[in-house]
Amino acid sequence: MIQLIIIAIYALAMLGIGLGMRKKAADQDSFFVAQRRGTLPFITGSLIATALGGSATIGMAGLGFEQGLTGAWWLIAGSAGLLVLGLFFSKKVRSAALYTLPELAEKQYGRRLGISASILIVIAWIGVVAGQIVAAGRILSITGMGSMTLWMIIFTAVFVAYTILAGQYSLIRTDFFQSAILFIGVFITLTMVVIRVGGINGMQTSLPWEYFSFPLSPNFNFKTLLSILILVGATYVVGPDIYTRLFSSREEKTAQRATFLSAFIFIPLAIAITIIGMGAKILYPQISPEMAFPHVINTSFTPFLGGLVLAALVAALMSSADTCLLSQGVILTQDIVKRFHPAIDEKRTILITRLNILLLGLLALGLAIAIKGVISSLLFAYTVFSCGLVVPIIAGFYKDKLKVTPKGAMAALAGGGLIGLLGEIPGLDIPLKEDFGLIGFAVSAILLFTVSSLSRNTNKLERMI
Repeated sequence: MIQLIIIAIYALAMLGIGLGMRKKAADQDSFFVAQRRGTLPFITGSLIATALGGSATIGMAGLGFEQGLTGAWWLIAGSAGLLVLGLFFSKKVRSAALYTLPELAEKQYGRRLGISASILIVIAWIGVVAGQIVAAGRILSITGMGSMTLWMIIFTAVFVAYTILAGQYSLIRTDFFQSAILFIGVFITLTMVVIRVGGINGMQTSLPWEYFSFPLSPNFNFKTLLSILILVGATYVVGPDIYTRLFSSREEKTAQRATFLSAFIFIPLAIAITIIGMGAKILYPQISPEMAFPHVINTSFTPFLGGLVLAALVAALMSSADTCLLSQGVILTQDIVKRFHPAIDEKRTILITRLNILLLGLLALGLAIAIKGVISSLLFAYTVFSCGLVVPIIAGFYKDKLKVTPKGAMAALAGGGLIGLLGEIPGLDIPLKEDFGLIGFAVSAILLFTVSSLSRNTNKLERMI
């Protein structure tokens, strides 16, 4: 009961912040990008909170439970992606001073690709939000009151409500505190687990040797590592939620520094969460992998402390879900609705964005209830997005040097995205299906450069004629 009270207080606090900041989010700059005034602590905290959702808590602890230290690669791949982003692209993204990733795609290749990117992101990111909802349902169901589905509905209602109220203006601020709460919660849990299993020596005695094999293991080969680095890591190099944070930063240096700082903070968190999952394998070998983290909390702490740590996990999920949902809502309004109705004024733009957030939240909830798997829903979204859009966006930063064209970018998005989608459709029996993520990424690159070359030659021929 104490756990429920603490979680309820936390949820009410989030709604209160949304209500309190609603008037400050009255214009597009405030609602979409927090007036572009994000400082280093707030942007860093928001990047961390955005990344540490269901995949990096429930999902990654489950990977630690199943395969050991190699499970940490899920978030370390994100760290690698942020390092690439910081080194090569973060300043370019911030200097564009846009609202959304599809606007950047349009700036690089034209309107058709911008609209296509918008549709792809809105659809794919429903899976990302659904992953957070599933994770929340798993966490909150361990309280023993209410079903997993009921908790998914309640969680969705709370984060959708406060996202609608104040948009980016409140999210940047709440994410900072939520990331701090989660960081503390993770390392408190790690300490308790390590003590209970008899320290690292106790773990090594109780678990098979392959659980401590890193960077590869018998259950985690090079192809699997490459797949995660590309399909997951690429979403940190090019991602609508990540770019929204960069667009919200005060200046280019702030965007770059926040990206680097977040990348380094990811690494100890990845190891800590994975070890928690490994400890759960020793303590509760009979549970399902994705219940590892919440089960440890429920059995290792007093009700009061357990409630605080559960609130920390819920904070992480809300931070990731609200950022992704807001990014979707803004893209749906700015890059799709306003393409066909450009005369919509600022007040109606924010109203339509709020309605879109509600609609997308309901769709994500429906998908979450249908799938009920954290990693599976996230992999679906990441694979389709990475195969379709990452290569043309990265190439677009160097469009003149690489001589890529809008037709090449459209072919890359359509061809790569379709192959990625085919690889993630359940029940579809086709050869090499498990490799379609990597194949789709490669096909996207091949199509980009091949079609670009053909279109350039065609244009030259037409000019000669």
